[in-house]
Parts: sequence; structure tokens; C-alpha cells
Amino acid sequence: GGAAMAAVREVEIDPEGTFKYILVRLQRPGGEERRDIVRGTKAAEFHNHIFEKVNPEMEKLGYECKCLGGGKIDHNSKDKKIRVFGLSTGYGKADHSVTVEILKKVYTDYEITWSDDKK
Repeated sequence: GGAAMAAVREVEIDPEGTFKYILVRLQRPGGEERRDIVRGTKAAEFHNHIFEKVNPEMEKLGYECKCLGGGKIDHNSKDKKIRVFGLSTGYGKADHSVTVEILKKVYTDYEITWSDDKK
């Protein structure tokens, strides 16, 4: 079980730009094992578009998905900066501090900040 969950990438976001993101909790049905992942892309007009893509992928791997909220990510790869802000109308605001901790694991040499600003 552990290996399969480890195979799920914690972060999948666009390499550049400002886009919507969601924080998703993966859980084995009836199990204790859980993991939070970050997904964000410019391709998604609405936050639920991201969830509708992630959910079936994770269900195939045997996980239940729960969206913990959303927001926006501003990814500046040139300056190695990521800003997490905003909220999702449908899912509510993700805990951006949790999102930042997950992003830091992947973007180790970045300056990563968050705020409750809408823009």
C-alpha cells in the first residue's frame, strides 16, 4: 500500500503563470493512511475541473479523494518564486500554509509565500 501512495506525486502544477489549484486528501477506504497533494493548472477554468480529472485517476489507484479547498498559485520560475493566495468558490479556501509546506518539499530552492489576498 505504502509504495503505491508514494508513487503519487505530491505536486503537479504548471511550470509558469497564475492558475487555480486545489488541495486534495487521499485516503485508503477504511485505512489510516492518508496523503495531501497539490494540483493546479491553467487549463482549468474552474476548480472542480481539476478535481474531476484527479478523482478518477486516484480512484483507479484505490484512493478516496476529498477536496480540502482551493485557491490560486502564481508560479514565477525565472525568479524561483511561488505565491499561494485566493480561494475556491465551490470548495472554499484551502489551508495555504499546508499547501506551502507541500510545495517546499518539491521546490526546495524557491521562495514560497502565501496570503489570504484575493488577487
